[in-house]
Amino acid sequence: MLSNLLRQLTAPTRPPLTETDARLAIGALLVRVARADGEYAPEEIDRIDRILAKQFDLSPFDATKMRRECEEIEAEAPDTVRFTRAIKESVALEKREGVIRAMWEVVLTDGDRDPEEDTLMRMVAPLLGLTDQDSNRIRLSLTRQ
Repeated sequence: MLSNLLRQLTAPTRPPLTETDARLAIGALLVRVARADGEYAPEEIDRIDRILAKQFDLSPFDATKMRRECEEIEAEAPDTVRFTRAIKESVALEKREGVIRAMWEVVLTDGDRDPEEDTLMRMVAPLLGLTDQDSNRIRLSLTRQ
């Protein structure tokens, strides 16, 4: 499964991702934003596990297993642009808003917005078909909770 998704991400032309591969790409994007500041904190790992469990209706065990796969994919995957392009082509807009929400949840987990995380969020939102304003609105909704 890992090699299939990586092949698809690097192929010059490709069909939309399967639902399973789209989920893995989303999870890998969450790992990427968590690692963006050079620190992959236990709180971020726990947050990713909880997001995966909730979004994909997984048990805690299955969410952890999926996150570990996503970590491998993220480490081997090409640039972020390919991730986001594959997700945009395979996931409906309202679910892509959920991807941005989940990414912001990971970024805000440690209470510190790092410049590298902010840069990645500014890059990813438009690549997923959302505006900076959409991303900011989503972030603000999380900070008001």
